[in-house]
Amino acid sequence: MMVKTDQRHLYVQVIERLKQDIESGIFKENERFPSEFDLARTLGVSRATLREALRVLEEEKVIVRKHGVGTFVNSKPLFSSGIEQLSSVSSMIRDVGMEPGTIFMDVSENAMCDDMMKKFNCSEEERLVTIKRVRTADDDPVVYCIDHVLAKNLPSGTEELLNTSLFDAIEKSGTIHIAQAVTHIEPLGYDNEASAILRCGVDVPLLVLLQHHYSEEGEMVLYSKNYFRADKFSFHVVRKRV
Repeated sequence: MMVKTDQRHLYVQVIERLKQDIESGIFKENERFPSEFDLARTLGVSRATLREALRVLEEEKVIVRKHGVGTFVNSKPLFSSGIEQLSSVSSMIRDVGMEPGTIFMDVSENAMCDDMMKKFNCSEEERLVTIKRVRTADDDPVVYCIDHVLAKNLPSGTEELLNTSLFDAIEKSGTIHIAQAVTHIEPLGYDNEASAILRCGVDVPLLVLLQHHYSEEGEMVLYSKNYFRADKFSFHVVRKRV
């Protein structure tokens, strides 16, 4: 396991070696690393070199260091998706061979508040439906969804939401087609409500996706705030040079 000398910086060689050991299963997901003293001795490097390598690995989220406890191998996200295409959580879960499910927390219809009036560019006479759901993968909670939609865009009412997707319920009338969404991704260390619902401890961060969904005519028809477990999901985007 000892690092061999080559032309690269020694800490870079340590990073590569540790990644190889994780990939090969020498160090398993959520397993604690040996102490810095033992690991540095095994690799044949100084503790200063090892600490620099661990710093980079932590930045890359390959490992996580818990103060007073130790260094652990991060678990790989189960679900990885590009955000260029507007795909459902259900399809992401099915793509990895797991069964998606839904636990309804609350469905309510309320008067329009000022913030939502601005988002939907509508009058105060409109009614707003708020749906709170937990999406599961093989019965494990992985996403907490809070969706807001105008009541007029749910022609069959809220009962149908128990048996169909929100997109399908909105598009059922045939007058609305959700064409695109503008998405903002925000990292969140901990949220009292969402973390408890998703069974996350303080050491499990969340990814919050704020999404404004628009029809082909440019009307905003759905506003979503989705909390994803960051240890289960990762998102990427393809960027092209112009």
